[in-house]
Amino acid sequence: MNDIMQQLNTLGVIPVVAINDAQDAVKLGKALLDGGLLCAEITFRTAAARDSIRAMAAEFPDMLVGAGTVLSVQQAEQAVEAGAKFIVSPGFDPQVVDWCLQHTIPITPGVLTPTEVGMAVAKGLKVVKFFPAEAGGGIKMLKAISAPYGGVKFIPTGGISAGNLADYLRLPMVHACGGSWMVKKQLIADGEFDTITQLVKEAVAIVQSIRGEA
Repeated sequence: MNDIMQQLNTLGVIPVVAINDAQDAVKLGKALLDGGLLCAEITFRTAAARDSIRAMAAEFPDMLVGAGTVLSVQQAEQAVEAGAKFIVSPGFDPQVVDWCLQHTIPITPGVLTPTEVGMAVAKGLKVVKFFPAEAGGGIKMLKAISAPYGGVKFIPTGGISAGNLADYLRLPMVHACGGSWMVKKQLIADGEFDTITQLVKEAVAIVQSIRGEA
């Protein structure tokens, strides 16, 4: 497992971010750092994604800034060029996975079925995204789908909140959890960065309560 994946495991929770205005990226990065999280997954759900990645990665070079909702090789290229250190996709796209592997970029593709987990294993991946976690069956489904694949770790994303984060983190197959509840688009747009910092601190406290101090 590479160093970035190990660091995400240590952090335990990954803020999944959609930014409409790249000018908010640095302020958001500071809010995350003030809350105790050295990572962010900036999703390509908005036109500001690439510029936001560039701004945050440049301002905070030690921060693990990744790109999420990557749907094509072109987006992966744009993200990495902007400074993304890891790639996340909602589903298993062999072309995106192959490009990342060829360029030694950590990739966590989304999976929801044994077939997709098997495809990831065939590519040599050790960490995948379980998405959409809650809508796809939650903890019960994750336990079932992971059982035949002892060497694979999962990052549940989709429906994760402060209310169920601990339940997921207690599972031995969970590598980390992804969630947007700490960094909701409206909070960013409204400039509620103090609120974001507080929500991040609460998430970090939950991680530490389950996994101990980093």
